[in-house]
Amino acid sequence: MPLVGTVVVIAAQQMYGWMGVAVVAGGLLMWLLLHFNRTMAVLRKAADRPIGHVGSAVMLNARLRTGVTLLHVVALTRSLGALQSEQEAQPEVYRWTDAGGSHVTCEFRNGRLVSWVLWRPETTATP
Repeated sequence: MPLVGTVVVIAAQQMYGWMGVAVVAGGLLMWLLLHFNRTMAVLRKAADRPIGHVGSAVMLNARLRTGVTLLHVVALTRSLGALQSEQEAQPEVYRWTDAGGSHVTCEFRNGRLVSWVLWRPETTATP
């Protein structure tokens, strides 16, 4: 992303001079502020919930897609995941558990979801 921003700033300077640089820099700053604001809103909502808790693990499993970011999953669950792997190690493994004991374990590589597993406790049939 920094490379694209640099190329756009240089192109704006070549075409429109310093006025172009100011417009492009303002646009890039606005884009950064929007992403920062979204990140802070997601983390603010997640701060009010227990770590690793989700309303329904089955519904989370249905909504997950390969390639989504950790921030997107945190926004879906409204909770930070319980870290299962070593800190700062790749892949990062997080778990979200619901009240019924079901849980979804997600594996992230470089901040993107690569796989996930839904586990549900066995239920005994009552006659």
